[in-house]
Amino acid sequence: MSAEQQTDGSAVPPAESSAAAPAALKAAILAEALPYIRRFHGKIVVVKYGGNAMTDEGLKQSFARDVVLLKLVGLNPVVVHGGGPQIEQLLTRVGKKGEFVQGMRVTDAETMDIVEMVLAGQVNKEIVELINHAGGRAVGLTGQDGGLIQARRMKIASKDKPEEEIDIGQVGEIERIDPGIIQTLTASGFIPVIAPIGSGAEGETYNINADVVAGKVAEVLKAEKLVLLTTTPGVLDKSGRLLTGLTARRIDELFADGTISGGMLPKISSALEAARAGVNSVHIVDGRVDHCLLLELMTDHGVGTMIRSH
Repeated sequence: MSAEQQTDGSAVPPAESSAAAPAALKAAILAEALPYIRRFHGKIVVVKYGGNAMTDEGLKQSFARDVVLLKLVGLNPVVVHGGGPQIEQLLTRVGKKGEFVQGMRVTDAETMDIVEMVLAGQVNKEIVELINHAGGRAVGLTGQDGGLIQARRMKIASKDKPEEEIDIGQVGEIERIDPGIIQTLTASGFIPVIAPIGSGAEGETYNINADVVAGKVAEVLKAEKLVLLTTTPGVLDKSGRLLTGLTARRIDELFADGTISGGMLPKISSALEAARAGVNSVHIVDGRVDHCLLLELMTDHGVGTMIRSH
């Protein structure tokens, strides 16, 4: 019998014939994901969400569906988000120019108000709504909720004069993370979505780098994986080639020769700290790739750089 004939001898309509291959491919892909689902079932995956994936409408929908799917197949995703482009837009509207020192945003009192307004009031709620609309049960938090993130003012050593410190305003470094509220939410079937704002000892608020928050949250939760979404293919060497696997020693070399610099500094530093503190693997993933989370976690086809402590 011809492949193009049905059992009664009649021809298979062309549309049905062409649809069979994609359907079979989808089934094969689902079957391929089974070992990953089994291996990561019940494990925590912390995802730092930022970059193009936060501004492109198609990628936003794709990200939300990926997060919901991970939850439905038994993983426990925890989302930590940034909001750099949105903060920059509002700063421009009020006539302020963003300034960065060693990858950290200089944050005076007025800028801090804008950071809180954008991160807690706009971006966080939008991500929660995206995930909920995709069928998940997301809950928005900042580091102020449930005593989640306690922070102190960060001082940065000057590159030219290491003995001198640079005051970059209300930028915080994490003193302590209390994971209780995250654990309660994940155990109850919710997906926590965390804005990187911390509380100081006197009730002051601090803007904290989202990559650093994601790394520390992953450490405290003893997460299986930390995934950092970026606007690059991953960590690149000086020739622009993707470095798919990195160790602590290799990262130290890349810091020393200036290959890793600027906004990548806090990202890679927090990734390495998380790996050294027991997070099984850290992935720096190209957030511009559709369904990058599923590609990285559920298939053999990675879309970025994986970092291990050794």
